[in-house]
Amino acid sequence: MSGTVEREGLNELTDALLKCVASLASKCGDTAAARRLVNDAERISNGIDRLEIDVEELEMTRGPGRSSGSSEMVQIPDADYHIDFWRDVDHEGIGGRCTT
Repeated sequence: MSGTVEREGLNELTDALLKCVASLASKCGDTAAARRLVNDAERISNGIDRLEIDVEELEMTRGPGRSSGSSEMVQIPDADYHIDFWRDVDHEGIGGRCTT
């Protein structure tokens, strides 16, 4: 959803939805069903606005030139860890505590 084209398309669709709902509500009159429909369409529009705010915040925190994923390899040493590293650690898969 970070693309400008996608956001513009989404805004056009929500604007069209609001216009259609307003037209329908004017034909139906002030009924509970019409008010619910208008309310639902406005909630969708508000949700889209909040989504755009969230996208902008995510882009700002990511910063220019930073990608969402990292392709840098991390070297993990083959040497054994010191015994204190494993003290009070649950043994995965068995559920017991490591006693070594």
